[in-house]
Amino acid sequence: MNAVTPVISVVSYLVAAFLGAVGQYLYKGGAAQVQLSKLVSLFTNVRIILGILCYIGVMFLFIFGLKKGGQLTVLYPIYATTFIWAALIGVLVLGESVTLFKILGTVLIIAGVVFVVR
Repeated sequence: MNAVTPVISVVSYLVAAFLGAVGQYLYKGGAAQVQLSKLVSLFTNVRIILGILCYIGVMFLFIFGLKKGGQLTVLYPIYATTFIWAALIGVLVLGESVTLFKILGTVLIIAGVVFVVR
């Protein structure tokens, strides 16, 4: 049987990937404010709480995409685009450097996703 993954499933996983990268960005900002000696600061940190909410959204999008008939072998590699979104956030928002190896790695991720989806 050759099932086709619906476009809505692919879109849900792309949105989940972006949301996952935003969650990591929020965790990074929140981590700078957390005091490990005061564990309560972990649970009262707005950025960390928002990051957790992003990941709850990711889980709902995973379920939605699978429920709509998406194939896990197609969808999960699409979620790997989280690395691309995170790199873009790192460069555009955090001012992180772009290196040749980061560019090559991103190209390989994109190529891998294209091969899997086809």
